[in-house]
Amino acid sequence: MSIWTRILDALKALRAGESLASVFEQFRSDPERRVGFTIAVIALGAKMAKADGLVTRDEVTAFREVFQIAKEDEAAAARVFNLARQDVAGFEDYAKSVKKMYGDECRPLMDLMDGLFHIAMADGEYHPGEDAFLTRVAEIFDVDPRAFRALRARYVPDAVRDPYDVLGVDPSASYDEIKKAYRALVRETHPDRMIARGVPEEAVRLASDRLVEINAAWEEIEAERAA
Repeated sequence: MSIWTRILDALKALRAGESLASVFEQFRSDPERRVGFTIAVIALGAKMAKADGLVTRDEVTAFREVFQIAKEDEAAAARVFNLARQDVAGFEDYAKSVKKMYGDECRPLMDLMDGLFHIAMADGEYHPGEDAFLTRVAEIFDVDPRAFRALRARYVPDAVRDPYDVLGVDPSASYDEIKKAYRALVRETHPDRMIARGVPEEAVRLASDRLVEINAAWEEIEAERAA
């Protein structure tokens, strides 16, 4: 049974008028995190796509790039996405539910934000409404400001990129401290680690760009320290 069929089965079981947020709550337990994560990206992604006032074809396509959808599941996935766009619950409700599910585990939340930035930049523009949306979600997730700046710099062309932000370390940190942080990030970005923390396999491929950025930041800092 595909993930989309499972989500739709849950939707059919809901009382009339109950929100998609209620569906999400059903999948907060650890064995069902993949389903919960997917619903979160759908709900937040659909709502963020409207943050600039218009859901474009590019943004819908970007969603499909994050989640590779089999042809037989396209109708189910489209229905879930449309439900998320129409649901009256605000995006903050979803963000708070996601935070509650993962607690202090930061990496899954950053994985989710990775997908949201991918959708936001699908039309080639970073709208102020999208920035406000993502900034607020990051606040609810308790994402470290340095990590958020690094994520934004990876996707937004004119954003300032700081290699220390990428590795989540202070410029005053020692070489050994920075190297330790670098190695930890490389481990966390490994596909097996991402799948273990509930990231759908379809979304793991976004990590390849993240790993490129992490390695580039380390090389830049190494060169700077060697000078």
